[in-house]
Amino acid sequence: MKKLITAGIVGLSLAAGALAAAPAFAQAAAATAAPSAGDTPIADIAATPEGKAALDKNLPGLTTHEAYEQFKGMTLKQVQPMSQGAITDDQIKTLQADLDKAKK
Repeated sequence: MKKLITAGIVGLSLAAGALAAAPAFAQAAAATAAPSAGDTPIADIAATPEGKAALDKNLPGLTTHEAYEQFKGMTLKQVQPMSQGAITDDQIKTLQADLDKAKK
């Protein structure tokens, strides 16, 4: 019986260790992945030099817009309907391609 309990505790310990490592692995993978152009808050994209350069290239004037402080916490997909056509799906796709290139 003691062996069974010890084996159970060791098994739980190993499982807990694996679960504890999973978030660290996921964070490492996320750190190397490019942000989602449409689903990441604009300020988060602009927070890196590569992200800001990609935003400025694909959506000139966005980060210097007079209302930037009001919409920087939103995603491009959220801002797009309010942009009166100034932000297109093609621009978001091209931005994503640039973000992906910058992460490689």
